[in-house]
Amino acid sequence: MAEPLGSNDRPFALLRIAVGVLFLIFGQYKVFGTEFMGHGGFQFWIMKFLEQGVYPFMEPVLRGFVLSHVKPLAYLVAYGELAIGLSLVLGLLVRVASVFGFIFTLTLLFSSDYPGAGAPFWEYFGASLSHSVFALCFLVFFLGRPDNAWSVTAWHAQKFSRNSAS
Repeated sequence: MAEPLGSNDRPFALLRIAVGVLFLIFGQYKVFGTEFMGHGGFQFWIMKFLEQGVYPFMEPVLRGFVLSHVKPLAYLVAYGELAIGLSLVLGLLVRVASVFGFIFTLTLLFSSDYPGAGAPFWEYFGASLSHSVFALCFLVFFLGRPDNAWSVTAWHAQKFSRNSAS
């Protein structure tokens, strides 16, 4: 029998779906447009990150590995964002998507949110807000049960419990 919903299940699901919709938006223009994967859009952003300054340990990764594999990584980023978004919106494989989303957002954080070597400690957090909030959401999605409400998983569990009760 399906568990009754707790008072936080629907708000948690709403946050999961909202983050999923944002990732669908991020992914869809990359997958369905031509600029990001086909006309240097991904490479443009990597070069922009490098120009603006990245965390020092990320520079050799971006210059060496990422720029050497720009085409397959552009596809991975585009389809990865789309897959994360679909997973969160539908409530399917949320924990798996959250692990990948967490890794992805930390990668973006370390590639684009470096406040500089002389910055005070607190500026690292201020500079990272555009990515750290998503990273925290993914961490909580992994640790919690954001698929208890408004998800294919919950619908399937409810349907299965009804069928087994009859």
